[in-house]
Amino acid sequence: MACLWLLDRRMNGVRRSLREKARTITAGSWKAACMAAFLAFCGASQMVCGQAPAAQQPAVQQAAPAWAQPGSSTHVQVAPPQDFHRPSRNFNTPIGIFEGQSDIGGPLVPGSASYDGATERYTINSAGYNVWYQRDEFRYLWRKMSGDVSLAADIALPDPNGYGDRKAVLIIRQNLEDDSKEAIVALHGAGMIQLAQRAEKGVRVKDMEFRVGGRGRPGGESPDSLVTVAAKRIGIEKRGDSFALFVSLEGEPMHQFGPPITLHLEGPFYVGIGFCSHMPDKSDTAVLSNVVLENSAGKVR
Repeated sequence: MACLWLLDRRMNGVRRSLREKARTITAGSWKAACMAAFLAFCGASQMVCGQAPAAQQPAVQQAAPAWAQPGSSTHVQVAPPQDFHRPSRNFNTPIGIFEGQSDIGGPLVPGSASYDGATERYTINSAGYNVWYQRDEFRYLWRKMSGDVSLAADIALPDPNGYGDRKAVLIIRQNLEDDSKEAIVALHGAGMIQLAQRAEKGVRVKDMEFRVGGRGRPGGESPDSLVTVAAKRIGIEKRGDSFALFVSLEGEPMHQFGPPITLHLEGPFYVGIGFCSHMPDKSDTAVLSNVVLENSAGKVR
């Protein structure tokens, strides 16, 4: 609109100039005067419109580095370079019982989350190469806490074709940086259950892994087929510097799984739930429900 207004003003100037010239020029030079005025108008239109701001180009998504690509028959995922980091994107936006949300490690595809109070379900959408090695990428819903903690949730992964190592996580972290100290319990897409820790900032995660299966169960090709049993509910308990994994495989009361780990975190720290698709540039979804979060030990249920 500004361009058209300026053109209109310039046209008015051209018309006044022609009227003035018409009083003094001969009929034979009228054609030349008109041509000169027309060329002046064209030049003015190009000058004025050329000053209009260029249309903003859409942002181009960064390409995922080769090391971040998930493992396959032709590729092995490896650790990021030791000095590779991306800043987390943090949002002080409460959701359900949590105070804020973060895209830890700045995944290439921004994450999101929603909460349905009627069903007490948190739906988390996230990309992210992994929650592993010396840095993480995942969507995190968190609350700041100190002291002992009990946290548990039912977990569902709606897409049956998601990557096998995608993981829904319950995490207690020292801070929101991508390489923070942390204690993790996780349920993987292929059914593995995990208790893990990053003992110091920037070091590689180490863990204890559990794979549960049974024979004679639905889904096997024969009664002798080993069928994966995916946990229905997982939990983490912090008791001082001790962190333990709790599991309910098929709806039975929560019970401790394996030995605890030892990790010291300074309060306040961050406690919450999250999800990582294990795909650096593709989002997936996890649903966590019936979340229990207590500021004391012994309340995982």
